[in-house]
Amino acid sequence: MAANQKAAGLDTGRLIPTYFHLALPVVVGSIITIIYNLADTYFIAQTNNAKLVAGVSVCSPLFMILMAFGNIFGQGGSSLISRLLGGKSTDEAGRVSAFCFYAALAAGAVVGGLMLLLRDPLLGLLGASPETLPFAREYGTVLLLGGPLIVVNFIHMNLLRCEGMSGLSMAGTAVGSVVNVILDPLMIPSMGAAGAAAATVIGYLCSDLFLLLIVLRKSSVLTIRPEIRIPAAQARSIIAVGLSAAVTNLASSLCIMMINQQLLPFGDDKIAAMGIVLKVSMIVNMIMIGFSFGGIPLFGFLIGSGQKEKLRQLLRFCLSFLCILALLVSAVVMLAAKPLISMITPDAALTETAVPMLRWQTAGCVFAGIVMLLTCLFQASGKAVPAMALSLSRQGIIFILVLLTAVQIAGYQGILASQFAADVISAALALALYTALNRLGKQDSSPHATDRPAG
Repeated sequence: MAANQKAAGLDTGRLIPTYFHLALPVVVGSIITIIYNLADTYFIAQTNNAKLVAGVSVCSPLFMILMAFGNIFGQGGSSLISRLLGGKSTDEAGRVSAFCFYAALAAGAVVGGLMLLLRDPLLGLLGASPETLPFAREYGTVLLLGGPLIVVNFIHMNLLRCEGMSGLSMAGTAVGSVVNVILDPLMIPSMGAAGAAAATVIGYLCSDLFLLLIVLRKSSVLTIRPEIRIPAAQARSIIAVGLSAAVTNLASSLCIMMINQQLLPFGDDKIAAMGIVLKVSMIVNMIMIGFSFGGIPLFGFLIGSGQKEKLRQLLRFCLSFLCILALLVSAVVMLAAKPLISMITPDAALTETAVPMLRWQTAGCVFAGIVMLLTCLFQASGKAVPAMALSLSRQGIIFILVLLTAVQIAGYQGILASQFAADVISAALALALYTALNRLGKQDSSPHATDRPAG
């Protein structure tokens, strides 16, 4: 066991320090991602063209769809590899990593190509008006051409953390983000929306190359050798668990589409404001995601090695820590809503529209944190069904039902409050699922869990 812990970089004897060793680089990477996204939005907003801002904003679901397919193999593979390392199956873990790498490249090419063929009708569904469609078309075309580069980025970014190399995974994120931020002011003034997308794709290419270099030079487990034949049960486990992560992104894309459709009657400026708000609210969301998803390799390792009591101890700590952190961070963002929005757009009217949106978006952060953490626990456990249920909740079915009901009851204000209401209901669902599984004794912590289909 000691040799495998060393190979994976996981010291379960010092549980909480190991958790922070894994999670903090993910959080730092998330903060870097926040800075990049805000910088991206800042340079676009400096054009003082609300139509351009709205056109780029409606393309967010396109990126999230690509991200979803990356997470199928990134997070699905990470869950399986962590459990394999906990069960001392290093060679199998290497083959799984190669399978995930090549599957992601193929998925990026296929999905990006299909969306490119359906580009204009898809952008219409996402909320592009005749005035914003040209900008959305420019941005979306370049983004989708870079689909394989975006999808494959989520593979080694996730899998390196299974070996304890969270810092190098974070460095890969940083490389891409720095390149993007440098290119934005150079490319947006001359190329507009297409320049913003090109900067993003080039940033992902640089990140991909950096992470690939780390795998080739430093990893003792991961490989890109074309040894991609894996047992059917393992492939099902990757896809079943990964789908729960992917559904979160796909559902988020659908939710953004629904919000834009509901906001469209109120004007393109409302869509532009919401686009800015969703980027700023990532300050809270990405920090919470970092601390939640950063623990997946450790959750998976504890499950794979059968350390039930340490798993419960870690979960209790993470739940308390995330709730306190969520209260603090969301309070700061809500109090500083106007200055944060004003830093991105010089448009005073757009700022006034965005401030209440931002406060409502972050009001349910504590509840969202509970959902994220328990979703990660179910993913790490290979429990695909409850993970999928939660992935379809706060930014999926529950949100859509709440949104459609709220807009009928309270109109525009109902749209703003819908995310908070969905967060509360989804947290109740997450706690109910966890309690039910505990009572039924279905928390499978067997070291051989990878031999059976997940869920």
